[in-house]
Parts: sequence; C-alpha cells; structure tokens
Amino acid sequence: MYIDVVPNRSSPPAILLRESFRQGSRVRKRTLANLSHWPLPQVETLRRVLRGETLVCPQDAFEILRSRPHGHVAATLGTARRLGLESLLGPTRSREGDLCLAMIVARILEPRSKLATARALQPETLHHTLAEELHLDSATEDELYAAMDWLLARQDRIERALARRHLEEGKLVFFDLTRTWFEGRTCPLARLARRGDGPPGKLQIAFGLLCNAEGRPVAVEVFRGNIGDPKTLASQIEKVRGRFALKRFVLVGDRGMITEARLREDLRGLEGVQWITALRSPAIEGLVSQGELQLSLFDERDLAEIHSPRYPGERLVACRNPLLAEERRRKREDLLAATERELDRIVAATRRANRPLRGKERITLRVGKVLGRYKMAKHFRLWITARKFRYERKEDKIAREAALDGIYVIRTSVEAEALSAEEAVRAYKRLSKVERAFRSLKTVDLKVRPIHHRLEHRVRSHVFLCMLAYYVEWHMRRALAPLLFDDHEPPAPTGSPVAPARRSQAAQAKAREKRLADGTPVQSFQDLLRDLATLAKDRVRVKGTGVEFDKLANATPLQQRAFDLLEVSPGL
Repeated sequence: MYIDVVPNRSSPPAILLRESFRQGSRVRKRTLANLSHWPLPQVETLRRVLRGETLVCPQDAFEILRSRPHGHVAATLGTARRLGLESLLGPTRSREGDLCLAMIVARILEPRSKLATARALQPETLHHTLAEELHLDSATEDELYAAMDWLLARQDRIERALARRHLEEGKLVFFDLTRTWFEGRTCPLARLARRGDGPPGKLQIAFGLLCNAEGRPVAVEVFRGNIGDPKTLASQIEKVRGRFALKRFVLVGDRGMITEARLREDLRGLEGVQWITALRSPAIEGLVSQGELQLSLFDERDLAEIHSPRYPGERLVACRNPLLAEERRRKREDLLAATERELDRIVAATRRANRPLRGKERITLRVGKVLGRYKMAKHFRLWITARKFRYERKEDKIAREAALDGIYVIRTSVEAEALSAEEAVRAYKRLSKVERAFRSLKTVDLKVRPIHHRLEHRVRSHVFLCMLAYYVEWHMRRALAPLLFDDHEPPAPTGSPVAPARRSQAAQAKAREKRLADGTPVQSFQDLLRDLATLAKDRVRVKGTGVEFDKLANATPLQQRAFDLLEVSPGL
C-alpha cells in the first residue's frame, strides 16, 4: 500500500490510499480509500507508517531538562543593547562591563542586594537567562563589588556621552535633589537630616539628578545627607558648563533649590546661563503687600506677567490655580483641626482633678511635640504657665495665607522673545518629571533604598548604577506606553498652562476601561515584565542520544507586540 497524489485539473489534488498487485504479467493498482479530507500531517504520518518507519510519541522522544524565564530578560537586555549601553560602559567588551550590564538589567527585573544578584547569576541557581545571554559562567559578590568600582571610574565619561546625546545648546536642563535613608552608621556620606524620608533617626544620603526637558536622566551626583538643597547647585552648574561643555542653557530648579542666595552667588553674571524657578511664600506676600501683585489680576485670567523693582532684569509670571487653592484650604483646615484636638487634650490634662499636668517645662514639651508633628505653630498663639495652658488661632494670619492659596509666581531670567510667559510656566511644571524619576528610583521599580553599602565610593557607584537602570527603564516605558496606563498620545499644549494637565482621550479610555482597543488588559510596567517572564527558554534533550538544544516558547500576541514596540527580538 502507498499514498498517491493525483492531479485534479484546477481543483486540489486527490490524495488516495492505494495498493498494487500483479495480475498475470501485468502490475495493477486499486484505490482503497480517498484521504483528501485528511489533514496533511495525518497523511504524512500514514505515509511514514507504510514505509515501515518507527514512530515515537514526542513525550517519549524528548525531555525538558530545565525551563528558565527569558522574555523579560530579552526585552530589558535587548533595549539596553539597542540604546548602546554596552559601548557606553566601555569601547571594548570586558568581564567588568558584562557584570555591570548584568547588575543594571537585574535592577529592572528584580531589584535585590548584590549578594542576591550574585547568587542569581550562578549556573546552579539560575533564576533567568541573564547570565547565559551575557556569557557569565559565574559571578561572586566580590566580583560585583569590583565591577562597581570599575563603573564608578567611568562615570564621568559615561555622563559626558549621555549629555552629548540628550542635552542641546540653549535648551532646558532640569535639576532636583532627593534624600534616601541608609542602613548603618559608618559611611562618611550618611548624616542625620532635618527633613527627608525614611524612619525617624535613620542616617540619610542625598543625590541630585540632572535631566533633559523630557525627564530623561543624564547625570547623578551623591551628597552628604545633611546638605541643604541650594548648596548642591554650584557643582551642577560647573558640571554642565565644564564637563558637558554647554555654553548656553536654561537651568530649571524649584524654589528650594534656586534661592536668592544662589542667584546672587552662583548664577548672576554667568554668561550663557539662564534660569527658571519660583518665589517662596514670604516673597509672594511681599509683592501683595507692596501692591505689585494685585489679586484682581485673576478675576478673568489665571496667569499674568508682572514686574517689580525688587527683581530687576527678571520676569515674574503670577499664576492662580483654583483647584490647588481648594486643596490647600482643605489641608490647612484638616491640620488646624488635628492640632487643636491634641492641644485640647493638653488643656484637659492641666485641669483634671487627679494628677494634673504641672510644670511649665513639661507642658511646653507636650505642646512642642504636637506643633512639631503638624507644623502649625505659626497659626497659634500660646500661653503657658506652671499650672495653665491655653491657645487661640491667629485668625488674621490664617486669613492672609488663605488669600494666597493657589497662587504661585514663576521667576525667570529668560527674555520674553525666547520664552513666553505660558512656556515659562510649562517649563517649571516639567520638574514633575524629575520627581517621577525619583519615585521610580526610590520606591516603585528600582528600589535604590535602603542603602546597605558602607564605603563612600560604593554608595556613589550604587546610585549611579540605579540611574543607568532608570535610563533603560525610561526608554522601555516610553516605547511600551501603548500597552501601559501611561499616556502614549500626549495632547498638544492648549489653553492655560496653569490649569491641571489633562491626559489624552486614549489615556483616559485606558484608565476608564482598563482595556486596550483590542480588548487586551492594560498593564502596569511591572505586570508587563512579569508577563514577559512567562516566555520561557527550555533546555531539551533527545532521549537515548545525549543531544541537547534550547527551545524558545512561542510568544503570545501581547508579548510579541511588546517586543515589536521595543524593537528587539525575544531570541536576542
């Protein structure tokens, strides 16, 4: 018996099961069955049986030795390579560069300690394919620390290369500072800070981030934890002018960074350096008291450019946001009410019959704790004696402050011909992109804190490594925005820049429906990485032969779209 394929003119050929036999001296054949309706794989299987081949069930022919998560590695490492991160680390490939690239990618995949990262790169405990893709047969914790030292020595060259890519003459440069807590007490950079984040009493470090107008990180610098924000500004100006060789740029910083003292000592008189910042509340109150800022300006508009002889050669753009005004009013009332509840308890303690609170020092200490917790001391008058305590609100001061709710004043040295009032406001509000970078670095994705390193240069290297990880993540988020809750179609600036920014219709639809136009669930960045990790690379062995090979699982439609958006291949 055999399979015969018979042409059938313009129709599909007929597939017939036939047998041949001899009749006298002639060989004849007859049809036993018409197999034209069979699937082709089934026909081919029958053909092999008729040939006498031995067929084996796939489960009996192959065995999977190990299945490793791979898709998230391919997406992240592929993006890093597409961005040229390997060439940024060094002109030639080296083991130290591969280890640094592994730590950068691992920071995005699963931020952990260097010891845990080293264990994940060991052949016997491979958690994913990162070590295999970078041809790292093993890695110890000491090797990772040595690679961090190697990376720190190249920070200046890498940041200069990033600046050449992303900073332009005459354009905006953003700088902001944040603090994060430190485990231990031996690092010279760690200090107790008056304000910051982390548990009370924890030592902290500070680090400042330089970004371009899109929020893309370019450089980072680590400072002592107790340094004041304005004290870090001079080094950043020198960095941009000297190391990055920009002759003209506009530095954007918040009101706590670019202060009057910094303008006087660090910025004024520098050729080619202009700036955008904002006034503090006392300065705004001064403008109002002198009649230079009249609240009637906001009767019809929420933005007005004003002038003051106290700020010669500068432009002031006064703005009023009604939504911000309402939020500040609500928050102040909540804090005042909370403060009064606690102060009333102290008043009751001084009047109770049994064991009343006595002593001016003891009462003052209790009151100080309350006022320190809610930061409302400026709004209360206090009377404290050895036996009594009473308080009252400073209604006049509260009213003056409430009148300025929602009002802020942008201050800039850029001429109106180069930057309109509306553009100056939009530029200042872009500082939120740097704050978004801090959130991603500190809590959401990369978890730079808490810092466990003890040596100063290791802390600096750790923060720089996290910045490079955010550089890769920034580009991944931008490319993957159509699949994420992020706004992938930001609307063009229209209307007043003072009004709250509105997301595009597409982003609003994603937030409302929680699904894309094709019905696919909208993802967070971390959820999408976890989904990509399910695309596994299997190590397969042919039974009885010892032959082994890798087999990559088929990508789902969502995974394939993610790879297409990132412009990388799952097979690297």
